[in-house]
Amino acid sequence: MPKLAFSESHRDKIKEFLLINLGLALVAAGIHFFKIPNHFATGGVSGIAIVAQHFFPKGNVGPIMMIINILFLIAGYAMIGRNFGSKTVYSSLMLSGMVWLLDKVYPLTKPFTNDTMLELILAILLPAVGSAITFNQNASTGGTDIVAKVLNKLTNIDIGKALLIADFIITILAGFVYGIRIGMYSFIGLIFKAFLIDSVIENLNLRKQLVIISNKPDLIQSYILNVLHRGATVHIAHGAFTEHEEHVITTVVTRAQAIALRKYIREIDTGSFITITNTSEIIGKGFRSI
Repeated sequence: MPKLAFSESHRDKIKEFLLINLGLALVAAGIHFFKIPNHFATGGVSGIAIVAQHFFPKGNVGPIMMIINILFLIAGYAMIGRNFGSKTVYSSLMLSGMVWLLDKVYPLTKPFTNDTMLELILAILLPAVGSAITFNQNASTGGTDIVAKVLNKLTNIDIGKALLIADFIITILAGFVYGIRIGMYSFIGLIFKAFLIDSVIENLNLRKQLVIISNKPDLIQSYILNVLHRGATVHIAHGAFTEHEEHVITTVVTRAQAIALRKYIREIDTGSFITITNTSEIIGKGFRSI
């Protein structure tokens, strides 16, 4: 049988699809195993569903999330059009389905442990990592993200602030429904989640920018292009101390490639000068597309 040939764009789409679903699976695991048993309503549709479950004790959080997401998607489409995109529609509905499936496969009636803080950390860590992976693929879990966009359109409030307001209201409701203790834990989780998601996204995209001054620029250029398969920019500069012309090479590589390049330069030119900085917003060929 002939082998199927996949183009680079097809491979990228498959990779994107798998990463989105991996992210959603982590979010669903955090919701099912840690949020729901402890009634942690740290915002989002899962938080609304957890609060709603108090009034519908026989209801499952997964189907409740599905209903809420569908209502939000309809409202979002009516208010802001199709700006939230097909990935958000898919992700919001798939997440609800995953939570529902986990409840069917592994139902829980109480938390795993009696350590509420440990449960809270895992309830935030898993969804935060999962959300970061999903966001990094230009997708969203929908829900209160759509509410934030609607508030932004109606009131001109910044989307980040609108999202925080929507999630904060949910944590207050959790306090009224499940008691002040759960409300306070939910509020701590909400703040922790906001910082953690940004941190995870930044580390997922972290790259190293190297600025290299060397007397052997040709060898270094060749190594970057032919071994690391990265690009570089070379320009001539005037050294203030030496008063000589110097070749300056600038390149952006992964962490592993930065270690290899630094080792190679040390072997061929001990007199070179290198500065290495962290950067997480690299846009262009070989990195994130515009």
